[in-house]
Amino acid sequence: MVCLIMSIIGLMASTSTKENILQKAIDQAEPGSKLELPPGEYYGNIIIDKPLILDGINKKAKIIGDGNGTVISIRSSYVTIENLTILHSGEEHERVDAGISVKNAEHITINNCKIDDCLFGIDLEQVNNSKITHNWIRSKPFSLGLRGDAIRVWYSNDNNLSYNHITHSRDFVVWYSHGNVISHNFGEYGRYSLHFMYAGRNEVLYNRYEHNSVGIFFMYSQDSIAIGNIVKSSLGTTGLGIGLKDASNFTLKDNILIYCARGLYIDRSPFQPDQNNTIINNKILYNSEGIHFHSLSISNNIIGNVFKGNIENVVDDDTSTLHSIKNYWNRNYWDDYEGFDKDNDGIGDTPYSLFYYTDKIWLLNPNVKFFYASPIISIMNFIAKLAPISQPVILLKDENPVMYEKDLEKEGVL
Repeated sequence: MVCLIMSIIGLMASTSTKENILQKAIDQAEPGSKLELPPGEYYGNIIIDKPLILDGINKKAKIIGDGNGTVISIRSSYVTIENLTILHSGEEHERVDAGISVKNAEHITINNCKIDDCLFGIDLEQVNNSKITHNWIRSKPFSLGLRGDAIRVWYSNDNNLSYNHITHSRDFVVWYSHGNVISHNFGEYGRYSLHFMYAGRNEVLYNRYEHNSVGIFFMYSQDSIAIGNIVKSSLGTTGLGIGLKDASNFTLKDNILIYCARGLYIDRSPFQPDQNNTIINNKILYNSEGIHFHSLSISNNIIGNVFKGNIENVVDDDTSTLHSIKNYWNRNYWDDYEGFDKDNDGIGDTPYSLFYYTDKIWLLNPNVKFFYASPIISIMNFIAKLAPISQPVILLKDENPVMYEKDLEKEGVL
């Protein structure tokens, strides 16, 4: 591998400021060369069509696009881009103007780059066995729906996308892509902090997402796991922590869903009739709704979770045919459980049962929730439980409710 830092310095001395000296250096480099860029500004847009290492050294080398198209286009396998600041892509969604675009390649590394003022951040199309790590990404200063995606993974398999910081972009999307590991990322002030469609065997591990419209949403997908993620403050009419839509054979474990409009949203999941989803050891805390069931959502195993501080722990919006009761509930902690533990085994002596009484009028009209803590609603709650005027409808029954959060910790559940 040849280091061409001196050749670039020579080109800088012999060419005009605006001339694309970096593209000249790339064109002259032998495959497998390493280009170390001295501090300064380099003008794009550039194309890399051979195995190459492009190193900006401490991000003091800036590659500035011409505001029309993509700043760096990679059209070869075995390319490494690292330690660069990449700025000023075009603004066209139909062209997917990006900071970095990679197509039909393998073994790509994009590491420790700052990508700013780029409509899309990193666009991967048919890219496999690659690493996208430790990057900082922000879109253009447009309204939320007009921004581009921070990371776009399209028909790309077996990649590692980890330790990236995403802010003020639109989505992080993984579509038609399998076997990827998405871990330890931080996302804020976006729409979908992580959105899957038609994707399988992906691992979503220890990410943190705050102040987005939606945390993690799995659609038309299967055979994936989400472990140890924190989703906080997903608010608004579409706000939710983790969503499952037509999703089968999923495991959601050790996640924290806090301060969201809906902590967990389940829509026709599992989709395959012979499969289950496992929702275990999660903390669902201080949300407007802990779990929201929509459409035919049965055969989920909901075990060892903590439901605490939610306005409603469980909501089922199909009041004619409730589906929440058709899931398996066991050994969860419920902060509104009113039973006893006479034998001190940490399990309630009676099951935890959640009912719909006639006072739950906001379930039919969500706007009424504005009056949730008002005196009249409190009186209705008391009267409905003391002397219900109609037979309440049961949403769920947990045969072995855990009495204290600490008991879950003792059992290794938390």
